[in-house]
Amino acid sequence: MQSLAMIENWPVTNAAAAVVRADGTVAGSYGPTARRFPLASVTKPLAAYAALVAYEEGAVELDEPAGPEGATVRHLLAHTSGLAFDEHRVANAPGTRRLYSNAGFEVLGEHIAKATGIAFPDYLREAVFEPLGMAATSLPEDGSPARDGVSTVDDLARFAAELQAPRLLDARTVLEAMTVVHPGLSGVLPGYGFQKNNDWGLGLEIRDAKSPHWTGASSSPRTFGHFGQSGTFLWVDPDAGAACVALADRDFGPWAVAAWPPFTDAVLAELSA
Repeated sequence: MQSLAMIENWPVTNAAAAVVRADGTVAGSYGPTARRFPLASVTKPLAAYAALVAYEEGAVELDEPAGPEGATVRHLLAHTSGLAFDEHRVANAPGTRRLYSNAGFEVLGEHIAKATGIAFPDYLREAVFEPLGMAATSLPEDGSPARDGVSTVDDLARFAAELQAPRLLDARTVLEAMTVVHPGLSGVLPGYGFQKNNDWGLGLEIRDAKSPHWTGASSSPRTFGHFGQSGTFLWVDPDAGAACVALADRDFGPWAVAAWPPFTDAVLAELSA
């Protein structure tokens, strides 16, 4: 895909990307797709998927208590538990505000580990990475489920294919994950400021009508995914029938705010041509 060559103009030393169609085929790739990059918060969708596997296995229920008083597994996944951004303290009552929380995902990992009797990094490997053939992807033994994953474009392309045509989960579970939890809640989208409707599913950010946003102007409202502060993103656009993964070795900043949306628009335009 010619649109992927736009990465050559990004102010980064190394970057790689791939576009994956809904049928799992790779429409195009660019750069060192086997290179391992820190994922930062793109770790969260992977951790959330493991939590949903635990749910389908019967180890946890989405609405069972987890985290602060009154919060549930669902609240933790949807960033509505009330836990602060990076501290294990309660900042809001559960379900009242979309408070993006690394701490919430750390509590989620602890909850899954206790329920399954398996350390969360091991459970994530056994539940998601190994079945999908993501051999180059890992979460360190003492790593945070919110931000410490490492992966490659090749591996995340496999995960992008899974999100579009699930094999590890029932399709209805994935549909629930990409559906807004607690609609209408406001909150801050890191890097992009306050959003009146800061919509989120189960571990997946949902684009809807957010502005500004890290996806493209032509991305459909149903687009979902995640970006990371290490200069990484993964989006799935169901209306376009495709997903895109991009990993870079420069932290998120103004360069990404400027580069990512036109890149996504070019990818979508080429897909629809």
